[in-house]
Amino acid sequence: MSEERPYGGWTSPVTAASLAQGAIALADLRVFAGQLYWLESRPDEGGRLVVMTLADGVRQLTPEGFNARTRVHEYGGAPFVVGPGGLWFSHFRDQKLYRQRGEAAPEPQPEPMTPDGYRYADAVPAPGGGLIAVREDHTDPAKVRNAIVRLSGQPGDAGQVLFGTSDFVAYPRLSLDGRRLAWIAWDFPAMPWDATRLYVADLAASGLDNLRQVAGGAEVSVIEPQWAADGALTWLSDESGFWNLYDDRGGAARPILPREAEFGGPLWTLGQSHYALMGEHIVATARETRGQSLLVIDRITGTARALALSYTGFASIQALDETRIAAIAHSPTETAALVMIDVATGASEVMRRPSPITLAAGDIAVPEPISFPSAGGRTAHALFYPPTNAAFHAPAGEAPPLIVQAHGGPTGSASGAFSLAIQYWTSRGFALVDVDYGGSAGYGRAYRELLKGGWGVVDVEDVIAAARSLAHAGRVDSRRIAIHGGSAGGFTVLAALSQSDVFSAGGDFYGVADLEALARDTHKFESRYLDGLIGPWPQAKAVYEARSPINHLDRFTAPLLILQGAEDPVVPPNQAHMIRDALKARGVPVAYLEFEGESHGFRRAENIIRAKEAELYFYGRIFGFEPFDEIEPVEIENLAE
Repeated sequence: MSEERPYGGWTSPVTAASLAQGAIALADLRVFAGQLYWLESRPDEGGRLVVMTLADGVRQLTPEGFNARTRVHEYGGAPFVVGPGGLWFSHFRDQKLYRQRGEAAPEPQPEPMTPDGYRYADAVPAPGGGLIAVREDHTDPAKVRNAIVRLSGQPGDAGQVLFGTSDFVAYPRLSLDGRRLAWIAWDFPAMPWDATRLYVADLAASGLDNLRQVAGGAEVSVIEPQWAADGALTWLSDESGFWNLYDDRGGAARPILPREAEFGGPLWTLGQSHYALMGEHIVATARETRGQSLLVIDRITGTARALALSYTGFASIQALDETRIAAIAHSPTETAALVMIDVATGASEVMRRPSPITLAAGDIAVPEPISFPSAGGRTAHALFYPPTNAAFHAPAGEAPPLIVQAHGGPTGSASGAFSLAIQYWTSRGFALVDVDYGGSAGYGRAYRELLKGGWGVVDVEDVIAAARSLAHAGRVDSRRIAIHGGSAGGFTVLAALSQSDVFSAGGDFYGVADLEALARDTHKFESRYLDGLIGPWPQAKAVYEARSPINHLDRFTAPLLILQGAEDPVVPPNQAHMIRDALKARGVPVAYLEFEGESHGFRRAENIIRAKEAELYFYGRIFGFEPFDEIEPVEIENLAE
């Protein structure tokens, strides 16, 4: 028999401490000489990233005191590479590349190989030694420059520029014979999901010869080039409206498997790998309206078959041999795992699951895909998670409080992968809806471009429509609807609270309050991002003013919790300070927590715990329930006792 207790006050098997433990992330899976290497985060060590391997058993290669994390584009990605010269990685503290010849103590410590002022990522071993990599030159902070460079492998070498005439570059990839180099490039004001170009050139001692553009251009995003053993170049392009697979055989580009499905995603972090080449086959993810599948595709005929697997999401797909791949796999009911899959038989094996936190089946909220009408006749999409805990039920007639989740990006998406952060809420009696508002990835270019010129409008309309749709259906309590989100999602939170009375509380995590300030004070990668989302700055100054939540506090009445990293270069803390001070002056209930040592997002275990418990405490005070957890109180200014 389950116990009757009001929603929000249920005892949960998911504590904030277990949430921090479950925050161990897997990323950047790589294969070298038949061995697997990948990154894992360490929340209990300040969030540092370490390189792991399966060679001779699961082992950590990164010594104490080193953090394998790059700040190229600030979001990083692909901070390490393994080659004949050993393991190379970017050390977060100084952004130098280090070479680690031995794999563990008592071998020599990693040695710095590059000078001050440069950042590196997305590297591949170069013929004859050294690396070819993406380099971001910060020697002149007022003029950051990005380039593809060749590093000799000698200490102190900053790299020979091979290609540096575009604002941004990514994916330097060598043909298997080492003679040709492919890469992508793009220029302001485009982001890599707007317009990129795919180049190929012959690699010579002096640099590059016979440079030519193979694909891409205006209104086309090309990503993830890979070379096949037979010399064919493969890539993803959204020229059809969806990121599909293409290749080039003898100078003629052709689609391999035309389909209204996304085989890739927005290039926020470098080194993403959504497919692997295996002889005459490609193993690739395909996201369609009904979900994501793993396909085995004949490279020549384009015929495909789906693998029957229990996993519903895949990242960092790598070929091990002619029949096996390795990938980071996700499902709605288990934490992320490093898996090995035999594509001939469909058999899979878990090689590493760093966060083996499990919940009983009766305590897991499984996402339900929903679609609902929004403004202008649009249809928006979301994943709905009902309150779920086998030990409790709510009093008859009580509807659950709802958290509307606005993802970041704003080109992100609701993945459906098991998330302890979501189960934290649902197991306590909250419903949660993860909204794929217009502008989200996963539905093709047309849906992604709904946000062009419409940020702060389309996304707000869709999160409001999601809340109203669920309330109208009687699935949630219309009087207890919160909205939370981080980064771009934080902006959507603030914009929604300033435009609507649907929400009775908000959680803003390192979100944007003043678009004009963001346009003037952000890093290179996103410095022209708002041109597409809002309009060119300063020509569209009036639109920036109209869309900035800081300018509409007269309509802002819902209590707000603000969580902010003190060292955030993407959304600087002054944004959070502005909205906090303005709401405090207006008498709106507001709580503010700033975390030292945190950047854009929280990586330290103690801060992950404090942030989540603070949000639960905040909603308890606003919605009138008593959390079962023992939580350190949070000061909420202007809240009447």
